[in-house]
Amino acid sequence: MATSENQAYQVKKITQEKVGQLLTDSPWSRAMLARLRRGIGKHPGELPELFEILLKNVPEELFGKGDEPGYVLSAIYTALTLFALHQQGKEHPMSVGEKPEDKIVGNSLGAAVGYIVKQDKDREPAIKRRFDAVITANEFTEFAYHARGLIQLLKAGGIPMDYPRFAADLYWYQFDDIRNSIRLCWGQDYYKIAHPNSKHTNGGIGNEQS
Repeated sequence: MATSENQAYQVKKITQEKVGQLLTDSPWSRAMLARLRRGIGKHPGELPELFEILLKNVPEELFGKGDEPGYVLSAIYTALTLFALHQQGKEHPMSVGEKPEDKIVGNSLGAAVGYIVKQDKDREPAIKRRFDAVITANEFTEFAYHARGLIQLLKAGGIPMDYPRFAADLYWYQFDDIRNSIRLCWGQDYYKIAHPNSKHTNGGIGNEQS
C-alpha cells in the first residue's frame, strides 16, 4: 500500500504540473487542449499526438507494463482529457485546487456535481442519474463516456473542479477493494452540497466563474 500511496501522490503532483502547462494560454496549450478533447473515452495509446502531454517528464517507473497503460497513466489521461473539455471557452481556470494560505481543497467530482444541483434543484433527478452512471462505471472508457455529460454541465455552470485531486481519486478507483470507498466519498461530497443539513457544508470552491 505504501507504494500505491506514493504513486497516488505522484499522480496528483504530475497532473497539477500538466494542468499548469495547459493553462499558459499559448499556441501550444490551445492546440494540446483541442487534441485532448478528441481523446475523451479513448485508450491512452490511441492518439500518439497526446504522448507529449501524457508521457513527458513522467518517471519511467510509473509507465504501464506491456500493452496496458497502467493505473497511473490511465488516471492522468482521463483527468486531462476531461479537464480539456471543462476548460473549453473559459477565461478562468476550471481546475481550482488547494490554497495553502487557508487550507481550502478544491471540489471533488461529487462536490462539483452537488453545486450543479444547488444551481437548479428541478434538474436534480436527471443530474443524479448521470452522476450515478459515472460512478458505477467499472471501466475507464465507460467512465469517461458518461462523465463527458457531467463536465459539460459543470462548464455551463462555471463550476470548477480540482483535477489533480480527481486524478488521484481515479488512480484509487482502479483498485477493486478501494473503488467503493471512492464512490462513497464522492456521494458524501455530493449530498453535503446538494442537501446540506448543517451550517458546515463547504465541501470546496463553489463560486461560479465565467
